[in-house]
Order: sequence, then structure tokens, then C-alpha cells
Amino acid sequence: MAATPDVIAERPVPHDALALDPEREVIRITGALRGQLRDRLHRRGFVLGVSGGVDSAVCAALCVRAVGAERVCALMMPERDASGEGTPRARTLLDTLGVRGHMHDISAPLESLGCYQRRDEAMRRVFPDYGPGWRSKLVIRGGASGAINHFNLVVRSPNGETFEKRLGLDAYLAIVAGTNFKQRLRKVMEYYHADRLNYAVVGTPNRLEYELGFFVKNGDGAADTKPIAHLYKSQVYALAEYLDIPGEIRTAPPSTDTYSLPQGQDEFYFALPYQAMDLALWAFNNRRSPQALASALAITTEHAEHVYHDIEMKRRAAAYLHAPPLLV
Repeated sequence: MAATPDVIAERPVPHDALALDPEREVIRITGALRGQLRDRLHRRGFVLGVSGGVDSAVCAALCVRAVGAERVCALMMPERDASGEGTPRARTLLDTLGVRGHMHDISAPLESLGCYQRRDEAMRRVFPDYGPGWRSKLVIRGGASGAINHFNLVVRSPNGETFEKRLGLDAYLAIVAGTNFKQRLRKVMEYYHADRLNYAVVGTPNRLEYELGFFVKNGDGAADTKPIAHLYKSQVYALAEYLDIPGEIRTAPPSTDTYSLPQGQDEFYFALPYQAMDLALWAFNNRRSPQALASALAITTEHAEHVYHDIEMKRRAAAYLHAPPLLV
């Protein structure tokens, strides 16, 4: 099918495909960060948002190793839908690294921008009773079983009843547009501190997120440098262990922490859990056949073909997210 890469040989996916030397990689990245800051960005230090997740934790630790804790500014930016688990983990990280942190609860400005109101209005198109006390999330369906991806809205009423319904395109777009306020407002705060301190803004996407478009344009996609965008998620975890990132961060399941119900990244965007998605993207990038991927993941060849198709479709969508403004 069209999504299948141009296979050069029927070679297997090696079991150590994602192996790397953490010490060597840390030296390489920190050296690059110092050079970028001095030669290209002409800034005095780094600012980044820390969520309590592994990606931002590794980026913070890399910045500290590159320029020292005194030249790193970290922002904690919770809002009312967040689980509340990320901020304590972020505080632990900053204490461990010796980095100064700033707390900005962005709930009030999001409220004034209409983030919650607009999102809830869109959700009431699907569940008319949705209102105060209800909780919600978006989930992706289909890809994990080899079918076509689509999005469902999951809601939980104040009395604990859970309902799920497939989203139409208009409702889906309206919900996502509303929640995207969160990522864009956080980036506004990062660039405020960057301007104030003459620092560069650090973006924290890993390779899965960067290549497949799991970010908001002019939101978490905006940055002056992205030090781990070349690393698969599994490799980020390897660096986290080497950098001695606190255990509660390394063991926390990856989460969007965007919706009020708990939501894993594989529920919301990726066709497979991150360990399998890493290997699938590596296999696609390295021109392995669907049969080779199927053997490596113990799935059917048809499922592997669907995964490759999903990668190609997401890359196509990500091209717009990566594109600079067009000029006439």
C-alpha cells in the first residue's frame, strides 16, 4: 500500500534498534546546546516548561549540564483540568537539579479567553447534559486493532457514569481548538521569561511527537531549540536513567494531562503504546517491510501495514505544523 516504505531488503528489525550510549549522547547534546546558545541564538541561558513528565525533565537536566543550574529557568504551569500529580514531580525535579522555578497557574487566563467554555459547548453537541462536575477526554480508536483511526469523546458524569461516543469532525475540531489555548498560553509565559532574561526557549518534544505532529502549532511546537527531537521515547527514558532523573518521573505513564479524565498519549494520538510505536517508526524510517515490523511486534502483517499508513498520514499532517509562514 502507499504508506509502505521503499524496502531495500527483507531484513528483520534488530532487537537493539533503539540502543544508544547515554553518556556519549549527553556529551553530544550538551555540547550542541552550548554552541547554539553562543553562536546562533546569542542568549544567556535557557527557559523551559516542566510538566513533571520525562521529556521536560530530561531537557531540564541537559540544560543544567550544558550551562549550569543558575542559567536555567523552569516554569510550572498547571491549570484546573490537570491531574495535580505533575506539579509535585516537577518540584522534586527542580530541587534535585538546583534550578529556580516559577509557578504560573494559567486557569484564570484560560477562563477569560473562553478555553473551557468553548470546549464545553462543543462537548454538549455530543452529550447535551455535559456541564459542571463532569469530566472528559478524547481517545483514539481503531488503530490499535488495525482499523482506521477515529476519535471518540469519553465523559463521566458527577455520579460516576461513563459514556463514550464517536465524534463528528466539527465537534472534534472545536474541542481541540478550545484545548489548544492551553499549550499556546504556556508558550506565551515561556517567551515572557525568555525576553525578560535574554534566554532561549527550549522545546521538549521527543522524536515520536516531533515527526508525527503531536504538538500544537505556535504552542508547544514553538521553541528556539529542541534538544531531544531526534530521540525516540525509549531513548529519552535511557537518558533519564543515566541523568538520574527522580524515579517518580521515570515511572509515571506518559500522559497529555490536558483533559480532566486521565489520558495516556497512546489513547489520544498514537496507534500503539510508545515502546511499540518507537520500533514502528524506526522500522519505517529504516525501510523495513511490514512483515519485518509484524514479526518484531508480534502483530499481523495487515496491522503493521495500517501502522505504516498511520505514520505516513500523520507525517503529512505534521508538514503543516512544521512549516514556516508562506511569503509572496
